[in-house]
Amino acid sequence: MNWLAAYDRGFLRSDAVAGVTLAAFLLPAALADASLAGLPPEAGLYACLFGGLVFWIFCSSRHTAISVTSAISLLVGTSIGDLAGGDAARFWALAMATALLVAALAVGAWAFKAGAVVNFVSETVLLGFKCGIAFVLASTQIPKLFGFSGGEGGFWPRAAHILRHLGETHALSLALGLAALAVLLVGKRLLPGRPVALAVVALGVAATTIFQLATRGVQVLGAVPQGLPPIGLPDVSLSDWNGVFPLAMACFLLAAVETSAIGRMFALKHGGRFDANRELLALGCANALSGLGHGFPISGGMSQSLVNESGGARTPLSGLLAAAILLAVTVGFSGLLANLPKPVLAAIVLAAVTGLVDVKALARLWRFSRTEFGVAAIAFIGVLGQGILRGVLLGAALSLLILIRRASQPNAAELGRIHGSSQFATLSHGDDRERVPGVFVFRIDGGLLYFNADFVRDRFLALLAERSDRAAVAVFLLSAVPLVDLAGADMLAELRHVLRERGIDLRLVAPNAVVRRRLAAAGHEERFAQGYLSIERALSAKE
Repeated sequence: MNWLAAYDRGFLRSDAVAGVTLAAFLLPAALADASLAGLPPEAGLYACLFGGLVFWIFCSSRHTAISVTSAISLLVGTSIGDLAGGDAARFWALAMATALLVAALAVGAWAFKAGAVVNFVSETVLLGFKCGIAFVLASTQIPKLFGFSGGEGGFWPRAAHILRHLGETHALSLALGLAALAVLLVGKRLLPGRPVALAVVALGVAATTIFQLATRGVQVLGAVPQGLPPIGLPDVSLSDWNGVFPLAMACFLLAAVETSAIGRMFALKHGGRFDANRELLALGCANALSGLGHGFPISGGMSQSLVNESGGARTPLSGLLAAAILLAVTVGFSGLLANLPKPVLAAIVLAAVTGLVDVKALARLWRFSRTEFGVAAIAFIGVLGQGILRGVLLGAALSLLILIRRASQPNAAELGRIHGSSQFATLSHGDDRERVPGVFVFRIDGGLLYFNADFVRDRFLALLAERSDRAAVAVFLLSAVPLVDLAGADMLAELRHVLRERGIDLRLVAPNAVVRRRLAAAGHEERFAQGYLSIERALSAKE
């Protein structure tokens, strides 16, 4: 919490406005997602309230908002039913237990510093993820904007539902929503950092109250249940904990990936350092208090975080202020937002979503690498077709495969002497390089490890075979090799044996201290006792 000790008081106004705007969005989201989870509306409110009271203390992201999410809510709602056996109280207790297990998994992952694992989700994957999530979020908000009920399932079923029900559009709702969206987009462009979203919320409530829009078919938020629940462990047995553990594992994986992806996205956009490990601790503490306070599993919410950002949040303090507002509303002020129109809430989300599709970044990625653009496209399609978690994991898995492929085929080339100097460079990259008669100079850029040792050996021998003259000395330059494992060391010994049979002397040049120790530990120190510190010393020994 070093940021709090050095808190700039000038940020307070922005954080307060963002906190109010975020709270205005969290209220309907909490109630709606609770129904998706098969729980009473107040369960979602408790989850956002108690989770928000602690998440801000530990998180490293300045804009991530902790909240119930549709994906996790649906996962809970479709998984606990069989275990609950139709008992609503037992269902709620099992949901609480799931949140507590998610907390234990997150804190355990933090203790083992497993947060680094999510760093394998590359910026390329995040670019596709952001585009995909923009479409998914839009598919959930467009029905509210048009004034008809939303569909269920993933993006494609929702999109089909929208097309089938366009004829049911409520004209007044659409007009109200489009007006709010227009004000938000213009305000975002002309008044950046100003509380435009908060003004839209206030105007929406005022318009509904003055013109009685609810009686004319415009859907509004409605009353929020009041009062705080008792704090404590759920009344479940040991077998119940075992029963919900697979669900908790799935919720944890979804929450960890989604929360980390959101945090990294904002870190790239606004600067600052994102600590995935700290985010796991924050996620664990938030779920622990949610579970103890009659909530259910929560995560960083993309739409909620975008609303927080667009509201002008500068620090995590906005999350605490939003939680404090939820606390006040829960205790006795639920009537304030009863007339908030749902089309206005949809407009707030849609305005925030527009910043997720970065056309310029996609065009730049296309110019830079078709392969990486394909990774982003797969993440995008995966999010649309398989959901947030599978889409991100699919892109991350592909990124790892590409990384492994590149590591298994490191850059390997023959070097030649630059005319008029003692420097060596890649022979094929310039006309000013020439071979040293009778000497073959070879270099790789990367570690010499078990999965690329055969490739390096074959590449070495292939380049050696391309020479028209007979080489008496082969120089293997190791200056760009940070590490050698046992398979790599054995490959060098094997290569030395093969070259000796051809009458060629293999000499290792410029290995670092780590490589030297590894070669010695592999038992090859005597075989390579003539390792030189430079190519020139190797050549002078030959001469």
